[in-house]
Amino acid sequence: MDAAVAHATAVLRAVADRDWDAKTDGGDWSGLKTSEHIAGVLTAYACQLTGRATDGWVPLDTALDEGTGPEGAIHAIEAAGGLLSAVVRTTPRGVRAHHSYPSGGADASGFAAMGVTELLLHTYDIAHALDVDPEPPAVLAEAVLSHLFPHVPPTPADGTPWTTLLWATGRGDLPGRARVTRWRWHNPHALPAGELSLREVTPAAAADLAEGGTGGLAWLGGAPFGGTRAAAGQLFKAYVAGVHRPGWGLYALVRAADEVAVGGMGFHGPPDDDGCVEVGYDLVEQARGNGYATTALRALTAWALTHPEVTSLLALTTPENVPSQKVATSAGYTRLPDRAPHYAFGLRRP
Repeated sequence: MDAAVAHATAVLRAVADRDWDAKTDGGDWSGLKTSEHIAGVLTAYACQLTGRATDGWVPLDTALDEGTGPEGAIHAIEAAGGLLSAVVRTTPRGVRAHHSYPSGGADASGFAAMGVTELLLHTYDIAHALDVDPEPPAVLAEAVLSHLFPHVPPTPADGTPWTTLLWATGRGDLPGRARVTRWRWHNPHALPAGELSLREVTPAAAADLAEGGTGGLAWLGGAPFGGTRAAAGQLFKAYVAGVHRPGWGLYALVRAADEVAVGGMGFHGPPDDDGCVEVGYDLVEQARGNGYATTALRALTAWALTHPEVTSLLALTTPENVPSQKVATSAGYTRLPDRAPHYAFGLRRP
């Protein structure tokens, strides 16, 4: 957030002496109206988190004072950006607040990512209308793409993260890709499961997990089990290949009481042509025997069945992994014919 505010205000101050009544491309907003939107939405994001709003938006609106010019508008963006930055720093782990799409909420990192996106894109809109094309630091565009646009194929060899973000939001072209006319970002899902919350892992967090990191999580015992790291590596490979579908990857199993991760669970990819989706799971050794995996698998299965294209779910275990087999049957899966060398368990849509 701090870097994005610094970039935005530097760009806007460089054009503060120009005509901010100019309309942005493809819209009816002037530069001043766009800057009012930036300051307003950053303030709104901060209020969502401080107000712990879960059912809708905090009933508060912000506007520039009548007669405010470019310098005043830039000051308002600076102030609102600082407010959101401070709120993000002080919001406890696990706190989520309402945002309308795609899953009804976001945590502090999600609101930070949305704030950075608003700053980068609308600063571009203002500057571009004034014949300036600013490019933010690549790390900002990369972070936004990984956190909010995991469905977007990665940057081509002849492009940059910034040109990819502009294309993904209908503001530019990329060779070999059709022009984007409708778009939305994707905040990672958080699915409740008893004592646990299933937190969707972003591509950036998956890359960190696959390389031996924590993925930004505090893990019981200090690290995830090997299966979670392997699943994270597969998710990141799918993202790089441009075939990752948000929601159908890896979730971290996090204890809601203390925000400690105890395992990983997720899908081996989106539903196949027959509507079947394969699940996998593991727990760190210290967390086993508490029913966590069964509870989480029930919740993940219920979520999958909310999608009409899913007709069945499949879990494969090794013959010697009796605890994993008990998890599957306890979650309602039944034994299927073996898929050598694995035992197979499945659950069909009623």
